[in-house]
Amino acid sequence: MRLPQAAAGHAAARGRGPADRSRALVRRRRSLARPRGGTGRRVARGAGAHRIRAHRRGGAGARRQAGDHRGQPDGSGVLDPARVVNVRADRPDAGRLLGLIDAFASQRIVVAGDLIADEFIYGQIARVSREAPVLILNYDSTEIVPGGAGNAANNVAALGGSARAIGIAGRDETGRRLVDVLKGNRVDVTRIVRPAAYPTPTKTRILAGGIHSAKQQVVRIDRAAAATADEGASQAFEARVLAALPRCDALLVSDYGSGLVTPALIAHARERMRKGAPVLVDSRYALLRFRAMTACTPNESEVEQAMGIRIGDNRRVLERAGRALLQRTRARAVLVTRGSRGMALFEPECPTVHIPIFGSDQISDVTGAGDTVIATMTLALAAGATFFEAASLANYSGGLVVMKRGTATVCADELRQAVTIDAE
Repeated sequence: MRLPQAAAGHAAARGRGPADRSRALVRRRRSLARPRGGTGRRVARGAGAHRIRAHRRGGAGARRQAGDHRGQPDGSGVLDPARVVNVRADRPDAGRLLGLIDAFASQRIVVAGDLIADEFIYGQIARVSREAPVLILNYDSTEIVPGGAGNAANNVAALGGSARAIGIAGRDETGRRLVDVLKGNRVDVTRIVRPAAYPTPTKTRILAGGIHSAKQQVVRIDRAAAATADEGASQAFEARVLAALPRCDALLVSDYGSGLVTPALIAHARERMRKGAPVLVDSRYALLRFRAMTACTPNESEVEQAMGIRIGDNRRVLERAGRALLQRTRARAVLVTRGSRGMALFEPECPTVHIPIFGSDQISDVTGAGDTVIATMTLALAAGATFFEAASLANYSGGLVVMKRGTATVCADELRQAVTIDAE
């Protein structure tokens, strides 16, 4: 029996492993639409230092063509409705990007927020039940993978950075396994709060398949609604975050809606960190509550939910939404991830940069892809990247991780390979 193809699986699914798929993806760049000729030029350092080719060459006329946002804080009143913004960036210098990846190893990143256990239960299809039109599975195995802030910390460590995870995990079996996996992946777990009565938030995915076929997700069960930490645990979480900040190079905040992460925490964090250290926020449901972060990385559906709009293929709507997000969050950059449509980078006083998707647009699984994107961008900014360079590296990572099944990571070698082959 064949299961629907819309399902998500996990990296442990049978068939080619994630590393093989990543190498094949990097070699198979059919859908790349980047212009050639940008790899031999060194890009200036400093956020916002990049410029768009049309903007750089064409003066005021090119600025009008690109949609000049100068003169108003969010640029929303400048855009001509008859003109669709379609600015494409030169690729950053490949040598510069490789140097930034090498610098990841010296970056100390605090990853704070909602720790979630992604549980994968695997089974083989036996038959269809006579009790109901459902499959009967013969149990195979169970795997616990860090999700939420745990997945972001995993990605920081996989990319070579030093990751310190700070969140709340229960003392139940799921919480113990979650912390053990993080520790095994070289993530510092010493500051995770472990209340005795706290049930670790868990997302259980049941995957099924035959002996010779990949496992596919058939149902997901969330056990997170009741996982609300008491006041003592929440206070301990905030105290541990603030205590760790003076010795870190960047803060990555992962908010999945538990209420643990608050705007006050971000405000206090800015006071504790060294001047200029990046603060990046990934908020699933409440992005507009946060202010004055360095950057945020919402996906398109999160932007639509926050702004009460529908974007689709309409770049004019995307443009207005991105500029409004810049104004309302007071962020220095907003990177909107758009799935097969690539990414859009918004900075104040700069034309919008539309970055085409890297690799294949036949996405395998988006589970946890946003965590990979923000982990890469955080490391890059901590290492001194411009927003454009950081977004470009995040685009490579995002393109790689969506070709893996389940909650997955991208390693530094995979990222180097993608940059190198894309520059050929």
